[in-house]
Amino acid sequence: MQGKASPERQLLDAGIFCRGLVEEGSIYAFLADHRHELFPDQEFADLFPSGRGRPSTPAALICSVMVLQALEGLSDRDALRQLRNRIDWKVACGLSLDDAGFDFTNLTYWRAKLRSSERPERIFDAVRKVVQETGVLQTKTRRALDSTILDDAVATQDTVTQLISQSRRVLGAVPALASTPLAHDYASMQKPVIDWSDKQMRDRLITELVSDATALVDAGSALDLDEDQSAALALLALVAGLDVEPGEQDGSWKIARRVAKDRVISTVDVEARHGHKSVSVRKDGFKAHLVCEPDTGIVTAAKITPAHAPDGPSGLDLVADEAPCEILADSAYGSGATRAARSAAGHGLVIKPVPTRPAVPGGLSRDELVVDHESRSVTCPAGHLVHLSKKGTARFSPHCGSCGFRSRCTKASARSFSVSMNDAELVAARAAWGDETITTAYRQHRPMAERTISWLVAKNNRRLRYRGVPRNEQWLKVRVAALNLRRLLALGLVFDRGWRLAGP
Repeated sequence: MQGKASPERQLLDAGIFCRGLVEEGSIYAFLADHRHELFPDQEFADLFPSGRGRPSTPAALICSVMVLQALEGLSDRDALRQLRNRIDWKVACGLSLDDAGFDFTNLTYWRAKLRSSERPERIFDAVRKVVQETGVLQTKTRRALDSTILDDAVATQDTVTQLISQSRRVLGAVPALASTPLAHDYASMQKPVIDWSDKQMRDRLITELVSDATALVDAGSALDLDEDQSAALALLALVAGLDVEPGEQDGSWKIARRVAKDRVISTVDVEARHGHKSVSVRKDGFKAHLVCEPDTGIVTAAKITPAHAPDGPSGLDLVADEAPCEILADSAYGSGATRAARSAAGHGLVIKPVPTRPAVPGGLSRDELVVDHESRSVTCPAGHLVHLSKKGTARFSPHCGSCGFRSRCTKASARSFSVSMNDAELVAARAAWGDETITTAYRQHRPMAERTISWLVAKNNRRLRYRGVPRNEQWLKVRVAALNLRRLLALGLVFDRGWRLAGP
């Protein structure tokens, strides 16, 4: 049944004895005074529909702990240690000085309850209602988009480790496969003892592991498996085909000298992926996408995706419910399709365009060719006109042999040019970027998105604590809610028969 906080003060109530020790204007003082208005019991009643049984931890207490935990970047155990030992936490949560708090597993229980409910983001929604009631964003018509890669909570596994660990997991999940003839001993928890500098030994081991995986998948496909067993077998089939390719001899396998586009990097967290922070820097894990209001730093939307997910479509989803506004973003959000979709939604775009890359360094760029989309023709700087094919390709081969611009145009024997569906949007964006008004607005308002990212990852929050998108997105929403609450307090948030910002 749902637990409710007692309205009566306890004998050693921390708020009575130590409220003066808590800094005014801090989130601890705010929760001490207004946690029940922020997290009312009726908003969480659906999580405990039965009126029987032992009462749960009160919603105002558990949500306050979750907010403070997310703000300070703590594990469940450390959060409960703070609740037991720190005065400001006790005052914020309405406990007595001698209250030991509750078991840390209650946090896991509540997260699971929220995640499986119809409103899994209600802590974030509670703070969003405060933002709406204050009207702090009512006249704000700009939104800044940005993303950052967050490290996953597990170690990235190499091909050998993934094959061995998943084969072992399948054997444990499907006892009927124990009689399958296998070349490798999966009962041993040690890494195979081979000379890893010997290519023949490495290839022999890979052949054994892939052959064993194939045998398990073939044998398992003939069995009547439940959902978990089928998922384990499907994952084994996936990892057995991602990083290997046929060897020189029939039936042999070797590690492929490539990286699969959607490679699973760990059988422990199958949703984590390789991501690139830059061309040369690769990071593994997930990507956090944020939309913030650049004057106040309030985050209006956030989501988690695997690290390899493109920024453009994710950002498009986040601003789908926004009223028409001016969107500021870097070139990762500057694809033609993304621009076209946002323009169609009525948004103004201050997005850094994707730079053109001439075929010859320092040579002619795309913008020096004139494309007539109505007549579907392209004119090169030398004045040669070529019509586009049905697939949107212009071939200048009849003209390139004697053209004086060839050395600056292409390294190939002839120039071939493809026009994308959204070519006009990209050309217009690059031309508009030369307007000083646009670049000035970008330099003035865009940095808040990067500052918000720095707030998000502070206090060791660059590394995630959970596995998979749903759990990490739940953490992200609570973290953002805590940061938004802190920003509102900095802007003068008060409760006076309703939420409002105090005047200067």
